[in-house]
Amino acid sequence: MPSNMKAVFEDPGIICFQHCKNKVFSIKLLAKCPECQTELNSDDAYKMMPFRLPYPFIKPHQHPCSIILRPTHGDFLNDYFNAMNLHIGLTTSNGTIIEFDQWGLHKTPTNQSDTSHWSQSLIVETMTEPWYEHWDDILHKMEKTKDTKWTSAAYHEDTFNCYTFVLDFLQNLNYGTLSAAAQNRTTFCERYIVPRTTAAGKYISLYRKIRDHGFYIHTNSACTAAAAAAAATATTAVAVASNAIREGSD
Repeated sequence: MPSNMKAVFEDPGIICFQHCKNKVFSIKLLAKCPECQTELNSDDAYKMMPFRLPYPFIKPHQHPCSIILRPTHGDFLNDYFNAMNLHIGLTTSNGTIIEFDQWGLHKTPTNQSDTSHWSQSLIVETMTEPWYEHWDDILHKMEKTKDTKWTSAAYHEDTFNCYTFVLDFLQNLNYGTLSAAAQNRTTFCERYIVPRTTAAGKYISLYRKIRDHGFYIHTNSACTAAAAAAAATATTAVAVASNAIREGSD
């Protein structure tokens, strides 16, 4: 990161617009088109009007009864790269975070989640309100075994970790295809983890290009290169994501 750039922990507000041939992405509206240097001082100057890209990350306390994901160390926007370790957890109906790591099974209360390591998280899946009570009930039953099953002594970063806890919870939840996928680590990763991390990865890559250069011009050649890169890595994406969660030191 350039020395004059600060780490960003909130939505940077990426904007997309088009004046000439290619789409331009920036954090704020530019005074001139970076392709032709024409001043952008009216709505008529745009071939495509500016719009703001959706921010993929969330604050867990605003998303009850959800499966959430974050990097084991640091955050997504500033620190995360492919194959780095990931940590997975759950929220209750009131937004409390419940997770399992080397410290055992523990909670992060709603009023502390914005200042915790979870403040920039991805949602893997969330429940509809009719399922809230059942979700909390299963979590409560699992909490009762925190001193016998989900202990710090039982934790192992490869074989009995955060992913083990979440999959065990989902199996007990008995929620259709979600619980069925949770029977197998790779299947769950393929269906629920990889699509979320792939979409977030595109946003992270775009943000860092803008951060480092002030703006990013999305050319046809960039589209071709991106498609080729995606095709080259598609066959390994599931294995990489699954290993990243399994091996996380949390």
